[in-house]
Amino acid sequence: MNNVLTLFKNSFKTESVRRKILFTIAIFLIFRIFAHIPVAGVNLEALKNLFSQNQFLGLLDIFSGGTLANFSVMALGLNPYINASIIMQLLTMVFPKLEALQKEGESGRRKMNQYTRLITVPLAIFQAIGMYALLRSQGIITVLAPLDLIAFMLTMTAGSMLLVWLGELITEKGLGNGISLLIFAGIVGRLPVSLGQTLSTLNSSNFLNIILFAGVALIVIGSIVLINEATRQISVYYAKRVRGNKMYGGQTTHLPLRLNQAGVIPIIFAVSLVLMPSLIANYLTASKNPVLFNIATTLTVWFNPDGIFYNALYFILIVGFTYFYTAVVFNPKKIAEDIQKYGGFVPGIRPGASTSHYLNYILTRITLAGAIFLGIIAIFPTVARAFTNVQTLLIGGTGILIVVSVVLETIKALEAQLVMKNYDSFTK
Repeated sequence: MNNVLTLFKNSFKTESVRRKILFTIAIFLIFRIFAHIPVAGVNLEALKNLFSQNQFLGLLDIFSGGTLANFSVMALGLNPYINASIIMQLLTMVFPKLEALQKEGESGRRKMNQYTRLITVPLAIFQAIGMYALLRSQGIITVLAPLDLIAFMLTMTAGSMLLVWLGELITEKGLGNGISLLIFAGIVGRLPVSLGQTLSTLNSSNFLNIILFAGVALIVIGSIVLINEATRQISVYYAKRVRGNKMYGGQTTHLPLRLNQAGVIPIIFAVSLVLMPSLIANYLTASKNPVLFNIATTLTVWFNPDGIFYNALYFILIVGFTYFYTAVVFNPKKIAEDIQKYGGFVPGIRPGASTSHYLNYILTRITLAGAIFLGIIAIFPTVARAFTNVQTLLIGGTGILIVVSVVLETIKALEAQLVMKNYDSFTK
């Protein structure tokens, strides 16, 4: 704790880092202001009653930072952008040109981001239409005239794109990954509401259950920190090289392979996909077509957040996306080539292709442990709620994972900024 306080103290002493922190806080404030600007024509009281009776919608509201229950102009949240990112990542595996573009460095990354934003727009429009259909079926919004409906869709889409832009501003001028930080801000902003609901139901019969739930939450947080910081150290030796009158190399370093290379991204991707069938079911529930109504009923039963199938699918998606995103962010072949380029080698392993296969072998096995841990933590709160009967703390393991992971990543980003600043002072 003292180290963290010292880190923040030193961060505010450094002008460039202080500007980044203040800029990030300013974006958070803008986000929370827009989160309380409602869309016209929505009965907010009826909407809050619907959310209090529907666990799925309550869970979806947590990941929108409370903007959905208020039905603000940002009610769609970052879901369209996250889904567009998933589509782009999958397309890079299908089309070689996109894969090559992804490897072009900064210019390629900018083009990929531009394509992702272009895909986000139609996805946001589609989700806005679905949201209108859901609210209309529940009698929460009146039937709109064509121009009013267009304005409704444009408002929702513009709010979602504004949120994406704010996230990219944080990434560019603030601290850390802007999208993750905005999701973090939304979850943290929703925490007081969840805690208030829990305290309002506090009595002698459930007091021990709430204490037990809090104790389990502390254990989960500690486990997340432990796994996020866990690494497998690969020894790398560098041979001695003589250039002119100087000798280089002859030292030993370690290549740290994190147990969870993908960070919090697999959780965000998995949540976006696993909630989609339930969202579709809510749209189709009010349909007068018996076939569509039966489909909606089936989806509602199978994708109940407390159901076995939902949690099993959630677990499998997290494991799959952990491997998928690890393959995107960590390239064993490139790492092996860089080690060989600078005269390094792993003891007992030939440089080049053999080193790449060895790194991939190690990474595959440690990623399995990290992926299984993420999956267990994500579904564990569902089991805890079933045993403790504390239903108001809907943030669950997914929210805790995102909050803790983003906090750790932000602290590392601060440390990196301070190290870079100190290094620059020596080079001047």
